[in-house]
Amino acid sequence: MPWHDVLIGGDMQIRLHRNFEKQYRRLQHGEQKRLKERFALFLRDEFHPLLSNHPLHGRYHGYRSINVGGDIRAIYRKISSAAAYFAAIGTHGTLYS
Repeated sequence: MPWHDVLIGGDMQIRLHRNFEKQYRRLQHGEQKRLKERFALFLRDEFHPLLSNHPLHGRYHGYRSINVGGDIRAIYRKISSAAAYFAAIGTHGTLYS
């Protein structure tokens, strides 16, 4: 799998797919800032209530989603007990349609 970036906090790593990076660059500045805040929260507690972390079904079976804010979601899957692979970010309608 093509990894682009790795963010580390405590015992957790966040790895970003290159398509995630492309989608991130299309977000508005405020949404990008909010994602960084949510990543910091995720690194501390991946199941913090603000993240609304939940499993996905169908096309994204095996993945999970976190709430970035507003209608923006980030989709990831755990690749180990200490690493998460973020594959996509976008609006609910864009990701799940």
